[in-house]
Amino acid sequence: MRTVLLSVALGLLLTAGCDRGRHPGQVGGLAPAFSISDGSQSADLSKLRGKVVVLNFWATWCPPCIEELPSLMELQRRMPEVAVVAISTDEDTAAYKQFLSEHNIQLRTVNDASQRVNPLYGTFRYPETYVIDRNGVLRRKFIGPQTWTSPEIMDYLAKLERS
Repeated sequence: MRTVLLSVALGLLLTAGCDRGRHPGQVGGLAPAFSISDGSQSADLSKLRGKVVVLNFWATWCPPCIEELPSLMELQRRMPEVAVVAISTDEDTAAYKQFLSEHNIQLRTVNDASQRVNPLYGTFRYPETYVIDRNGVLRRKFIGPQTWTSPEIMDYLAKLERS
């Protein structure tokens, strides 16, 4: 009996530890402000006010992030009025720059080697993506790689863009 109780307790702890905040407290509130530059690129959320923003946190060493990048680039191509901002959390700046070059990444991507921005959003596992409306309100959080050109996501972004 004791073993069963310990197993149940351990299971509950493990599943609670896996909760990545599918509905973070920030949703519905103003998105945390940030301004970041890596010497090559920069992003300032306040300068994107008036646009729908797709804010993606990723890393070059993260296979699901790499899987998702082409979809983000295609989203940006199909919906140029939406600002796609990809913030890399790579600590190795040289590896980050090499990755961008080798994979011909055509997105606004900024390297945040010091990881100042992702804690503002409570993001520590990648990829995670936030949708911010034209008024700066955080509307959605997506966990894991997405197909950003799916009809559901494109329709959702188009509705936000019109509102």
